[in-house]
Amino acid sequence: MTVTREPRLDDPPPERTVRRPDGPETVDFDGLYHAHFRSLTIQLTAYCGDLAQAQDLVQEAFCRAFARWSKVSRYDDPVAWVRRVAWNLATSRWRRLRTAQAWLHRQREEHVPGPGPDRVALTAALAELPAVQRRAVVLHYLADLSVAQIAAQEDVPEGTVKSWLHRGRAALAAKLTTTNEVNHHD
Repeated sequence: MTVTREPRLDDPPPERTVRRPDGPETVDFDGLYHAHFRSLTIQLTAYCGDLAQAQDLVQEAFCRAFARWSKVSRYDDPVAWVRRVAWNLATSRWRRLRTAQAWLHRQREEHVPGPGPDRVALTAALAELPAVQRRAVVLHYLADLSVAQIAAQEDVPEGTVKSWLHRGRAALAAKLTTTNEVNHHD
């Protein structure tokens, strides 16, 4: 005894085969799509962890199968081809995301705190010095050059460099103590 029932709305249509007069049986694309879209989506959701992404990947795999349907339909298992394409798409997407994240990580800006008030005051005080004194102070204290090295670089006697350093230090001391006194009274 055979019992037949009305198909329900959420049941996939039966897989249909079409017999071509000139060749072997082929699977109907619509039947294959309806019969396997949901199961492939579930598999890809488990793999990538995102239902919407899995649906997109399976849909893309079916679109690629449809574009090559004359060839894919003759395979022994066209669903296996669609599944393999969907998994390859998921893997490729994962690799692209990993590469993009690595690139973004390398491009990330490092936030460095701004200069402190002492550094700002020193920079402002150095900017007010005459150029030769500023250059002598910077070369001696920041570049760690000796008086003789600065004299050779600037092509002046060592006594001139000593004079520039003395005057530069005196001017900086006056400007920085004035700045500190103003800051401490605020």
